[in-house]
Amino acid sequence: MKIGILGSGLAGLSLGYFLHQKGHDFMILEKNPETSGLLKSVNIDGFIFDVGGSHIIFSKDKEMLNLMVSVLGDNVVRNRRNTKILYKGHYVKYPFENGLADLPKEDNFECLYYFVKNLIEKEKGLLNPPTNMKEFFYYTFGKGIAEKYLIPYNEKIWKFPLEEMSTVWVEKIPQPPVEDIIKSSLAISTEGYTHQLYFYYPKFGGIQSLAKAFEDPIRDKIVTGFEVKRIKKEGQKWIVSNGKEEFEFDKLISTIPLQELIKALDDVPEKVTEAVNNLKFNSLITVGIGIDKSKINDFSWLYIPDKDVLTHRVSFPSNYSPNVAPEGKSSALAEITYREGDEISKMKDRDIVEKTVDDLDRLGIINKEDVALATIYRFKYAYVIYDLNYKENLKTIFDYFNKIGIDLVGRFAKWAYLNMDSVIRETKDYVKRSLP
Repeated sequence: MKIGILGSGLAGLSLGYFLHQKGHDFMILEKNPETSGLLKSVNIDGFIFDVGGSHIIFSKDKEMLNLMVSVLGDNVVRNRRNTKILYKGHYVKYPFENGLADLPKEDNFECLYYFVKNLIEKEKGLLNPPTNMKEFFYYTFGKGIAEKYLIPYNEKIWKFPLEEMSTVWVEKIPQPPVEDIIKSSLAISTEGYTHQLYFYYPKFGGIQSLAKAFEDPIRDKIVTGFEVKRIKKEGQKWIVSNGKEEFEFDKLISTIPLQELIKALDDVPEKVTEAVNNLKFNSLITVGIGIDKSKINDFSWLYIPDKDVLTHRVSFPSNYSPNVAPEGKSSALAEITYREGDEISKMKDRDIVEKTVDDLDRLGIINKEDVALATIYRFKYAYVIYDLNYKENLKTIFDYFNKIGIDLVGRFAKWAYLNMDSVIRETKDYVKRSLP
């Protein structure tokens, strides 16, 4: 049986990796000149930037964590997270609820007061369960933490009304223990999100080294530069064409965005096309900045909720591994979300770079006099938005693909906010379940 896989991001590559282990015959078709999707890293004058967004290797799933680390072999380093939130000029420990003592005293008090008040009201049954993301933040953290950080930051990153977003994704956020909140307020050290307190990262090559590690044993099974333009079924076979060349498969698995997949199919029911078109997502801009200074800070990454600052998150790759910047230099990577048609989407690349550098200079994060170079990349599909119609739209879409027999795997095919470990877990389980 010949299996066709559409897309060679982490989902497509790890799917191929597991199929190869089982001895299956398969081919991966990739639109771009190279593989890796959002795990793309570029080398510019010795500065390596993960231009699909900052990625680190961590997981609660020990099997997946061990797999990611083991495929890298010796090309891996371990780091302890040192992440901050920039709030009113203060560097607040991440997560925000574990760094309350870093806040101005009045803000600290309000966060603690409303958290405890909320807890009491929940115990008395006075609060209704949340029906959207905004309500979830109030319900789980109280007015102080919600309004000072969680709501402004999430409004900034999602570019979508939080009251119109489902709780599907945020329900994964753990309820912080009351003792941790009190300790945090009193400056007694506590840690949140402990599964990423220590993380791994490639020594060389940036995060794309992880994708390439999955690619190495299956390189001869990948066809790049092949944009899927037409998919049709003839008898029991799937025919996939780019308009010039075609391949024939007995089974077809897609990891590409649903919007791109649907365009290649004929006679798609109107309600399915409408459901796909109603799916919401954010696009991503990354600005990589090379700095002519050996070390600008010891942070892993930094969240910036201020809406007058373009970027929402800045990571410092040269603090993950010294080998991703030339000797004596360091680097920063700023991430900016946008939605097609909004003001950011209309900005020119050079203006985005200039504003980003100016913002970071003004905030004291970098000195623009030290900037050696800057680069910018855009990715159309980055973050899946869980709006209130998300489940209904996906049911329509999945029912259709189940009926015609194309399997969907990965973040943009399953339309789910999956981290790297979850993508690899999904592909491994899929192969075990569907192609033993």
